[in-house]
Amino acid sequence: MNQGAAPLLPVDFTLGALLAVLLVAAAAVAACFHLAPRPGPGGSRQILTAGVRAALQLAAVSLAIAWVVRSPVATSAFLILMFAVAVRTAGRRITSDRTWWTTAVSIAAGVAPVFVALLVTGLVPFKGIALIPITGILIGGALTATVLAGRRALDELSQRHGEVEAGIALGLPSRDARLEIARPAASDALLPGLDQTRTVGLVTLPGAFVGMLLGGASPVMAGAVQLFVLIALMAVQAVSVAVTVELVARGHLHRPSARPAAAATTAADRRSRWDRIAAGVRLFQRRAWRH
Repeated sequence: MNQGAAPLLPVDFTLGALLAVLLVAAAAVAACFHLAPRPGPGGSRQILTAGVRAALQLAAVSLAIAWVVRSPVATSAFLILMFAVAVRTAGRRITSDRTWWTTAVSIAAGVAPVFVALLVTGLVPFKGIALIPITGILIGGALTATVLAGRRALDELSQRHGEVEAGIALGLPSRDARLEIARPAASDALLPGLDQTRTVGLVTLPGAFVGMLLGGASPVMAGAVQLFVLIALMAVQAVSVAVTVELVARGHLHRPSARPAAAATTAADRRSRWDRIAAGVRLFQRRAWRH
């Protein structure tokens, strides 16, 4: 084996022990500082569960991938499975009601055009060994952007629903009033991809670049592939965020009502009538200036 193809990490007991220590350390920090990435069990339990699941899933994929890439039918089925898992994960991260499935529209809208363009231009051959990793990267990027955009948009609408009501009272369509509030917050979902692209080569060397170098490719070829991945991800994420915001604004993606008839009101509910009217006027003026 040549030096360029040497493994980055030896798969042995030392690696397993180090991974176990790092996973326990992450869980311990989450427990000490009461960190919880989502509602439910404690953050330490979620981290441990995620680590164990990752190990089991990667082990299963590693065993199955050699067979999957040899069959076009198996490759297609595996890609569909990746998409379905991404939709389920994104949807349940955003909402617990039945509208979670609409995240399929956001993810597909971002991934499908790039996927088709790659096949039509011949840049990626219709072979599992090429399609699975590239498509996985694109679906993963769309998943992340959809989750961040959906959560931020719905959180903002929940906190500022008084302004939405004021905008509607002043004559704005419901979709436009919600869009004015949700869009700026949801746009933050683009920041991770933008920062990664702007700092590539200066702060970090991403996985595609390092993987190709270890596989024996030239630095120029590795850089070209990594550039393609970063630009494609920005396109995928921009479309996914835009579609997610539109779904939220039109009410196709939402959360269960958290305010029963006799429930305590939020801070936004307790705003005075004149405060809501003033907020609506500002909202209407911003829209009028923009158009």
